[in-house]
This record gives sequence, structure tokens and C-alpha cells, in this order.
Amino acid sequence: MSEILDQFIDEMEVFISRHCLEDEMVSVVARPLTPQEAIGRPIHDDYPLLKGKERMMQATFLNERGQAYSDHTGNFTGSLSQVINLPMDSNFHRALLVATANAVLRKTGIIDKSRHCKDHDPEHCASYLMDALKPFSARKVGMIGDQPRLLEELSRHVEVRVCDRDFENIGKLKSGIRVEDAAAHVEITRWADLLLATGTTLVNDTIEHFIGEVPVVFYGITISGTATLLGLNHFCPLGR
Repeated sequence: MSEILDQFIDEMEVFISRHCLEDEMVSVVARPLTPQEAIGRPIHDDYPLLKGKERMMQATFLNERGQAYSDHTGNFTGSLSQVINLPMDSNFHRALLVATANAVLRKTGIIDKSRHCKDHDPEHCASYLMDALKPFSARKVGMIGDQPRLLEELSRHVEVRVCDRDFENIGKLKSGIRVEDAAAHVEITRWADLLLATGTTLVNDTIEHFIGEVPVVFYGITISGTATLLGLNHFCPLGR
């Protein structure tokens, strides 16, 4: 288990204790959302959710919802203490924890976005990107995980290299940029001034690979709660 995930669990345990939730039998229900439930009907059809490569896990805590991407989904009902004590040995368990934490932190007012943007939002989201990255003055950006609209926007303004775990993407040209295998992340990190990394690196437990060499901004709703608790740079302007 990565150090970041370990720190996140520690912070959540402290948070739960501080709010006297550890002894409460709260109901947590998580299930994989259909693509339409998760992202609606955007203009483009090239998002991982619509391609069936990933699904969105949704946890419900006291009527508040939190979400997280995962390629390993399922159903679960139990208490908050059971969730926090699950072994972090699979993408399913990590996604369940992260989605649940997003719901808990949203319910208690720590974060104000815990669900994926929908319909036309993904297109609009990209228009905020360069302003968000401006403080880093980056000329070479390494993108970890292909998000088509964000890649389009980056390619208009800076040099970009992108890698992805989806074998169907590898080697293809996206916005004029050839998608590299995820194993290229080491070389890309050395090359880049800044990384723009998907928050699902928390769920697949690869997040440790992208912290420490160059500044990193994590994008997407999955990492919303973790970024707030751990002070990570986060981009998700239109999350709900």
C-alpha cells in the first residue's frame, strides 16, 4: 500500500474519531453506476466511462453521495467502521473506501464536490485548465491517464506527453499526441516540468510514482477528499 493511501486512511480515522462516528452504525451502500448515471450524455463518446473501461462506484452516507472511478466494481453494505478497516488489497476495496470518504467529507462540509460532472460539463471543464496550471509556468506537461478534452486543451498551449493503462489507446494519436504505455511514466516524469495525473492513481495504488520528482496536479472527482485532507493540488472545477 502506498504511503499516500496510508496517510489518507490515517487522516480519515482521525476525522471519524473527531466527529464521534467510529461507534455509529451508519449505512454505506456502494454500487457501480451505469455510464449515463455517472457522466450523462456528453457530446463526445471517447471517455473511459462510455467505453466501458472503467465504472463509477457510488457510496451513500446519510443521504450524501460520493464517487470514485474503478476498473473493479461491486456492491457493499456495511458500517463506516467496516469500510475503513477493509484490507486495501484490491481496486474494489480502495474505490469503495475513496467513494465512501468523499461522501462522508461532503456530508460534513469538508469538500463541496463529490460527484462526477455530467452532460456538457466535461467539454467546459477543459476551458478552466490552463488558468489552473498557470502558477506552475510549465512548458512541458506529462499527462498520466488520457482525458480527451484535457489533452486537447494541453496540446494547444504546451508540449505534452501522455501515457495510459488502456491497451486500446496505446500507440494511437490523440490530439496529435501519441499515447504511450503506462510504463513510460518514469521517462515522462523526468521529461516534464509538471504532471497532470488522474486521481484514479489513488484507487489503482500507483499514486506514489507521481509524487516528489516534479509538481503534480491530480484531476477528477475520485481524489477530491484525499486532495483536501492531504493538501494535494487538485483540478475538478465542475464536479457536483
